[in-house]
Amino acid sequence: MTESAANTSTLAESPERGRGKGMALFVIASCQLMVVLDITIVNIALPHIQTSLGFSTESLSWVINAYTLTFGGLLLLGGRLGDILGRRRVFIFGVLLFVFASLLGGLSQDSWQLLAARALQGVGGAIASPTALSLITTTFREGPERNRAFGVFAAVSAGGSAIGLLAGGILVEWLDWRWVFFVNVPIGLLIALATPRYIKESERHPGHFDVLGALTSTIGMVLLVYGFIRASEDGWSDSLTIGSFLAALLFLGLFLAVESRSKQPITPLKMFRDRNRAGTYGMMLSLAAAMFGMFFFLTLFVQNILDFSPLQAGLAFLPISVVIAISAGIASQLLPKWGPKPFMVVGAVLAALGLGWLTFTDIHSSYLGSILGPMLVFGFGMGMQFVSLTLMAVSGVAPREAGAASGVLNATQQVGGSLGLSILVTVFGTASRNEATDQVPAFLAESTPAQQLEFRRTGELPAPWGNEVLASGVSSAFVVAAVMAVVAALIALFVIQVRASDLERLRGGAVMPGGGTGGEEAAQGKGRPDSATGSPAPVRNRGADDADVHRDPDG
Repeated sequence: MTESAANTSTLAESPERGRGKGMALFVIASCQLMVVLDITIVNIALPHIQTSLGFSTESLSWVINAYTLTFGGLLLLGGRLGDILGRRRVFIFGVLLFVFASLLGGLSQDSWQLLAARALQGVGGAIASPTALSLITTTFREGPERNRAFGVFAAVSAGGSAIGLLAGGILVEWLDWRWVFFVNVPIGLLIALATPRYIKESERHPGHFDVLGALTSTIGMVLLVYGFIRASEDGWSDSLTIGSFLAALLFLGLFLAVESRSKQPITPLKMFRDRNRAGTYGMMLSLAAAMFGMFFFLTLFVQNILDFSPLQAGLAFLPISVVIAISAGIASQLLPKWGPKPFMVVGAVLAALGLGWLTFTDIHSSYLGSILGPMLVFGFGMGMQFVSLTLMAVSGVAPREAGAASGVLNATQQVGGSLGLSILVTVFGTASRNEATDQVPAFLAESTPAQQLEFRRTGELPAPWGNEVLASGVSSAFVVAAVMAVVAALIALFVIQVRASDLERLRGGAVMPGGGTGGEEAAQGKGRPDSATGSPAPVRNRGADDADVHRDPDG
């Protein structure tokens, strides 16, 4: 092998060949878990945070939104930072920023302090998360080795929300709500200390920061998320809701115009010319919306209707984490044989079936009889999805653009989750108000004078009438969530294509520019027909041109 080829191959090697890769993956996955579970670990602590810091019921939602807005809005910039400055150093910086913000959140004495800390947490997560994904592409060789790494990463990404609910329940019930933030400090410091030891610094790709692209994309996505959140609280006709959507369209339009003219864009638009990659982003958007909604509404259901304690609520979601991990492991092993499309289609269909099953929940439902089964079906489908989607999103991307590709994937997940949850909350609110109108006459006829007095004061129906309202809203939200999963299944079925070059990458073959592979054929100087095109794939001598093996097929 020539010196150039050897240098290229080291991009996929760990700092020491064959040694420490398990620890490298552990460090990367730990960071992703810390960032992802922070979206849900706070959910169970919200009532305690409200009492401690004096949040109103309306403003309490911003404890979640402040994090998801900055996280989703800055992911594209975070991915680009790693490409230009070096992924390991940017990864460490993002982790340390996340740790610092978590410490501030736990020490907060006023509501504005906590909201500022949550926003800063989102910034740290937006820097660390896409860089963690792109580090996998530079640490593990393409093929089975990288498939396994992506399987672990995908399982952590998909199961982090459920683990967050469990961890939040344990910390709130046994310690204090502040520990949902403090717990990140020792974990993050250990990750930052271990990273230089087990992860090699990636090659830096000199360039300039697309500041205008970063600003327009961030502002546009923040306004879009805010518009949906505002709509869920104040309705679609609210002037600020309409204004947010119009401003979001303006900034996102400017973003597209800037990126189409930039020599070094923050998001190379040519990545979307590949129908598989574009379809992958669309599927992630839809599935993340459904997943965020499932965790949010099931958390409400088990605590308010089934009367689960915070710890019981957390334990109730533990099985889905196990199933996601099992499903992701199975998918990562079978992907080289069958390719990603079957797992994308079947996974989305299973997710839709699980959500459809949950539409039958009512006040008479039980955890074992009505919640556990559909939750496991949904989880098994999502485990398949996250492995396949992660591999497809970064397959064939040039090393210099791996951060941008992973940034877009993470952005679609977080923004899709925020947008989808806001849409589902709006559906929930409409259905709940309609059901409340039907329940009020029965309440007035059957309730005690004390209950009626409390109703006039708060405007909220007590149990069992209030439970009917909540169950009706949750069931309606799951109908729309199931539709979102069906959209993902249709994209997988009609947009995603199976290509010979993708299968060869999954099997560990070096993909040649014409879609063929290196290996024995290259050594013998023979061309190999590409099954996708039927034409011979050109074969080159190994040498200085081997760097082109990883060239973006679109570019």
